[in-house]
Amino acid sequence: MSESKALEPQDLLIELGSEELPPATLTQLSQAWQAALTEQFKQQGLAFTQITSFYTPRRLAVIVHQLAARQEDQMIERRGPALKVAFNDEGNPSKALLGFCKSSGLTVEDLQEIETDKGTWLYAKSLRKGLALDDLIQDIIEKSLAALPIPRPMRWGIGEHEFIRPLHWLTLLYGERSLTCTIKGIDAGCVTYGHRFHAPAAIKLKSPADYESALSAAQVIASFEQRKQSILDQLKTISDDLDAVLDYEDSLLEEVCNLVEYPNAIIGQFDAKFLDIPQEVLVVTMQESQRYFPLYRKDDQRLLPQFITIANIKSTRPEVIQQGNERVIRPRFEDAEFFWQRDKTQSLESRVDKLSGILFEKKLGSIADKGKRSAEIATILATKFGIDAKLAQRACMLCKCDLMTDMVTEFPKLQGIMGRYYAQHDGEDESLVVAIEEHYWPLKSGAIIPSSQLGLVVALADRIDSLLGIFASGKKPSGVKDPYALRRAALSLVRITIESELEFDLNHLLQQAAALLPKTLQNNELVSDVEAFILDRMRGYLVEQGLNKDCFEAVLASRETLTGSAASLSLFDCYQRSLAVSGFRSMPEAASLTASNKRIGNILKKIDSSEVVALDAAALTSTIEQKLCASLDQIETSVEAMVQQRQYTEALHTLAQLKEDVDNFFEEVMVMHEDLAIRANRIALVARVHRLFTAVADIAVLQV
Repeated sequence: MSESKALEPQDLLIELGSEELPPATLTQLSQAWQAALTEQFKQQGLAFTQITSFYTPRRLAVIVHQLAARQEDQMIERRGPALKVAFNDEGNPSKALLGFCKSSGLTVEDLQEIETDKGTWLYAKSLRKGLALDDLIQDIIEKSLAALPIPRPMRWGIGEHEFIRPLHWLTLLYGERSLTCTIKGIDAGCVTYGHRFHAPAAIKLKSPADYESALSAAQVIASFEQRKQSILDQLKTISDDLDAVLDYEDSLLEEVCNLVEYPNAIIGQFDAKFLDIPQEVLVVTMQESQRYFPLYRKDDQRLLPQFITIANIKSTRPEVIQQGNERVIRPRFEDAEFFWQRDKTQSLESRVDKLSGILFEKKLGSIADKGKRSAEIATILATKFGIDAKLAQRACMLCKCDLMTDMVTEFPKLQGIMGRYYAQHDGEDESLVVAIEEHYWPLKSGAIIPSSQLGLVVALADRIDSLLGIFASGKKPSGVKDPYALRRAALSLVRITIESELEFDLNHLLQQAAALLPKTLQNNELVSDVEAFILDRMRGYLVEQGLNKDCFEAVLASRETLTGSAASLSLFDCYQRSLAVSGFRSMPEAASLTASNKRIGNILKKIDSSEVVALDAAALTSTIEQKLCASLDQIETSVEAMVQQRQYTEALHTLAQLKEDVDNFFEEVMVMHEDLAIRANRIALVARVHRLFTAVADIAVLQV
């Protein structure tokens, strides 16, 4: 190969062959490695166009496209000592000069002089030749692997090397040549391996371009997306043939895709008698224990006694794989059937006392203690919303009881769901039955919120107690640590309140709920801290809804005006006001009125409240201020009525009519007149404008 050809950018293939990698985190691992490699190549000044990732259960690989063969040469420039201190009286180099020459790798004769406004300095200028990829690749790979999120690395053999799983081969191919490198005791080569059973022999690669096709011929689909599409196509074909539908979480598909290199879908069956067990139990058993895809009837979404499993081989006798999977699932279903029947022999109510044995938090007591506090909070909310308070109390006392059942002990994911089934079996009120499951909703970001009134009340009560209690115990979220999922609890509280259009004073409720905590945990800052935490989650929620952050800030800035009390807080009312401010923000009058309100606010900040007198319209001296006063007279009553009726958008649109009069006022009228009587009257006039606007929000906060 000619020298010029050798310096042309080529594709680089890096493949780490390993024992089976953990499927649940394989995608994250691959993404992290790609990011780490990207960072390392950039740090080393090696240009490339893009990086393509590949990963299967037995390999992590990347192709770095059009990677430079070496670093660019760099001209290194350094300023040395001043000329006046570079030589001693005899004209010999000083220690400072000799030290500079040594660190620069130059002689005194190699240095240049440079004139500056501070005198003459010696100057070193040298060419640093760029290193070749061959000299850099080992360090790049080692540093990229060291950056991976591997909480529990493994060792293998008798060596000291560690990785998420033992490594067996390293493929390192740049263009058509293999690079010399040793990573974790494995020497690099141009060899990869196909499917463990279908094509176990070594495969010699000619170039990175051959990678995917060579593995495909060896029964390995290297691309995650291609494997995923293959699985999806097979699932659809089988479900269509059975006139059935599929319903599964994306995480199941991703995990199954990371369990196989050559996916083949096989249908299995189970005894229809197991359909008497709640279908959620069967689904969790199939998905979490066996990674099966359940099948449902099209008409009513009821579970069918069939499932689809994804095998990692193309068997000549698929019925053997089918029978093996059917044998495996049967005893699991039999266990579930046993739990179901035994749990029903005791009512949920009979398990209430057992909750005293489950610790919620050391300073807050047991789950039973939490239930009692939640019941008191739910009573307050139920009374507010016209719901049966005793039923709300009972729902809070029973909603965690399924934690004491065999089924939930085996499948924690079913808490709430099994509580609903057991409550229904016990003959509890239907609204209570629904609330037991719904009080956990939303289960994740974007999931549905409770649909029943009782479910809403219990959900709110449970989250309010958790937020206050954990904050009081000194374990509020810090950084990425949030062991009690309080961020999710606060966001759920915000979503439930706003999306269900619930009207209540959150601050007052927090005050009442805080009083239920142990006396040793109560403090003056608790409610304000929790309230601020909830409002911060609301900021994020509103931004996700497409609102500018400053719309919400404008509402909070006028909180005392809009509620009549600095402590009062209605999340739903804040939401309505924020929507109105967002609409106002896009109006052509917004910028001018925002600036005027900022000016008014600055004026009023300098005025002692005792200086603000009642407006005397008859004493206004100029036509312009009289016109502004007349306009206020015309709209003030209607705006106040709109605010009272929560017609905030209409109120702000009406106030926008003041733009011309307000602009003219500030252009022509001197508020701080030397005549104290005139000044006081004009201050009263602008205070009236300010009061009307802040009845909705302090628009001076807007950044328009």
